Parts: sequence; C-alpha cells; structure tokens
Amino acid sequence: MEIEGPSEVNANIVESDNLNDSLFLGNEDQAGVEEIENEINGNWPVTSLNEARLNAKAKRRLRKNSSRDSGRGDSVSDNGESSRVVLPTSPRAKLMDRKSRTGKGRGLPKKGGAGGKGVWGPPGQVYDVEEIDVKDPNYDEDQESCVYETTVLPLDEKTFEKSVTPIVQEYFEHGDTNEVAEMLRDLNLGYMKCGLPVLAVSLALEGKASHREMTSKLLSDLCGTLLSTDDVEKSFDQLLQELPELVLDTPKAPQLVGQFIARAVGDGILSKNYIDGYKGTVDCDHSRAALNRATVLLSMTKGGRKIDSVWGSGGGQQPVKKLAKEIDMLLKEYLLSNDVSEAERCLQELEVPHFHHELVYEAILMVLEATGDTTYKLMLNLLDALWKSAVITLDQMKRGYDRIYSEIPDINLDAPHAYSVLERFVEDCFKAGIISKQIRDLCPSRGRKRFVSEGDGGRLKCESY
Repeated sequence: MEIEGPSEVNANIVESDNLNDSLFLGNEDQAGVEEIENEINGNWPVTSLNEARLNAKAKRRLRKNSSRDSGRGDSVSDNGESSRVVLPTSPRAKLMDRKSRTGKGRGLPKKGGAGGKGVWGPPGQVYDVEEIDVKDPNYDEDQESCVYETTVLPLDEKTFEKSVTPIVQEYFEHGDTNEVAEMLRDLNLGYMKCGLPVLAVSLALEGKASHREMTSKLLSDLCGTLLSTDDVEKSFDQLLQELPELVLDTPKAPQLVGQFIARAVGDGILSKNYIDGYKGTVDCDHSRAALNRATVLLSMTKGGRKIDSVWGSGGGQQPVKKLAKEIDMLLKEYLLSNDVSEAERCLQELEVPHFHHELVYEAILMVLEATGDTTYKLMLNLLDALWKSAVITLDQMKRGYDRIYSEIPDINLDAPHAYSVLERFVEDCFKAGIISKQIRDLCPSRGRKRFVSEGDGGRLKCESY
C-alpha cells in the first residue's frame, strides 16, 4: 500500500474545496471571486491597466491646467472624457480669470518698454544722483573729495608725426586756423611743441606757394596761444640744422626757409635780432644762404614791417578783386612782351584753375575794345597756346565765352563794332580748334538792318550798326 505525501494531500484538499464551492455558486459570483483572487495575487487584466493609466493621466492634466482652464469650464470625468461645463458669469469669476483678453495679449511692450537686454529703464526715465551710503563696508571718506579727469599722455616722436601730419595736410584744404588750434589742443604735444613749425614748414616746402602762405599764417596765429616765441626760435634753429637733408628733396629749400624767416620776423613771432645772432657762427653754406635771403627781404621793407607778398599773390584764399587785378596786369604785360610762355607761367603761379574763365573774359573784352589787329592776333595766339597746353579747360573756356555773350549788349554801347568783331573772333577760334561748335553757335548776332534810300538800289549796308 502506497502512502501519499503532505503536498499531495494539501493539493487534493484545495481542489476538493474548489470543486465543492463551484457547485453552489453561479457564473457571475464565480467571475467576481476570480477577480478578487487576481487582485490578491497581483494578476491584473490588460483592459483594467489601460483604463487606470488613462484615468491617472487625465487627473494629472486636470491638476496641471486647473488654473488656466477654470474660467473656460473644461473638466474631465472619471472615465477620462472631457466635458464642457458653462460657468455662470459673475464679477468674481472675471477676477479669478488669469488668462489674457486675447490669445496674443494686448500688444503692449514688456515691462512698459523697460525690458530687454541693454535697456536701463523705460523711455523718459530720469535717474537721480546716487547717494553715497556711509554704512557701506566699501565706503571711503576720500571718495567725496576725489575729482576724476581724463589724462592724455604726451606724444612721442613716432606718434607726433602720425598725428600732426594729417591735421596740417587737411589745413591746406580748408585754411581754417581755428580748427587746427582746437585739434592740437586735444593732443598733448608736451616737449614736441617745437616740432610743430618744423613739420609744417617741411610739408609746405614740398607744396605750392599758396601752402607756404597758409603755413606762415598758421604759425602767426598759433604763436601766443599754443606756441611761444622761444618755441618758434627753437624750431627755426632746427630747420637751419636740417637744411642739408631738406635740399635733397627741395633744391630751393635755403631760399624758401629764408623767406619763412623773413615772414616770421615781419609777423612779429621772431625777434629782429634773430638773424644777427648767427653772424660769424654759421659754417653750413645752405644755412648761410637762407639767412642772407632773409636779410635781403627784410632790408627791402622799412622798419621790418609785415611782408605780405613774400609768397606771391596766388591761391584760392585771395579775394576775387585781387585775382581779377592780377589777371588784368598779366594780360597787359603779355601785350607788351608778346611772351606766351611767361604769361602761361604767371597764370599757373596764381593757382586758381577755377578762375581761369576770368582770363578768357578779359582777353576777349580787350579784343572787342581794341582798335587795331595787333591785340586781335596776340589774344588769339594766347588762347590757342593755353588751350593746347591744357592750362585752360573746356569748362573754363565756355564760362568765359558765356560771360561775353551775356554782356555783349552793354559792351556794344562803348564799342559800336563789338558784334561784328565778336563774330569774326569766334569763327577764328572755332577754326583753330579752341572752342567747340556748340559754343560757336551760341554767339549772339545783332540783326542786320536794311537801309533803303533813294538811289541805293536796295543794297544792304556792310556795317552791322
């Protein structure tokens, strides 16, 4: 006979119990019992897990958006479905509504325009003076009496030339000494003050006569404000020492430096005994030539008066009346000497290419007022030479002829044959290639009047008046 083990006995007992219970329970009760047993054992159905997850997710979304969706009346049911609940409109409900009136806001700037990177406040805000906090652990009593100023370091030799050279070159364009003085005040020249006249004169030696005149005027205006007489004397001493090097670039440097010295003595920025201090102590030939040139120029004036014409009378800074007078004298000298090259040189020394139309006007006016053919031929040759050498441009030539064309009625009052002479002169200039066909066609002509009298047979008078 076989003996059963304990485990087998327990298994048989459980099975018999289940069998006995199933006999007395229905189908529904049996399903409920199975669910309870599954919950106890941890065996959840798949559908139940999905429903639980959906409910938990819906509750989390409801808690997260409760404040935002409270005014909208959205709610989530127990089964996870959203339902729309219409809340009564009341003042309290409107106050509790934290949502903006529109989906994009009212369009106002953030923080009234005071927000954003690099913004220190709304427009128009005025900040008061910050008061010093005595209780601040970093407070220092000396801060109240402290004065802060910007310090500009003095220029050395390298930076001096790079900073001052553009200022002087720009001055040659505008000619305003006050602007140069203001720009130099911003620079801390220091011990390099003596180098300012040296640099200005060195640049003027390589330029035109008008630049030298402007340099003399600049030194005269700066002396007493930025420069002293001692600084000017030291600068000219340095120029005399550097003459052997300046001659390599400008062969006429000794004569030009002598003219600068004479002009400085005449302007009063150099003492009258400055040249006498070098007598018997000069070994350089170039320095001796410069001092001799200055002595000769000063001896030509009485009492060392100001020398205005040491650099000539050219340049655009001269008055118009003075330039017109110089051109008139140039043409009169040309009529006496018949030297075209000398007249061309004198015209270029005036350095007024924008005023060459005055020479064209005066030359034609002399032709109209002259009685013989000598002036006619000389002026025709002069204009031809100046046109071929490109000294007078087409624009200046046209402006000179236009002035004559507009004033010919008044000129005809003093010169009765002005119209006929002008027509002949314009035609000869056109044949010589001096003027274009357009300028020739603009020449005015006085209407020829037909004089009919007894016995003339209806013939026209040869004269145009």
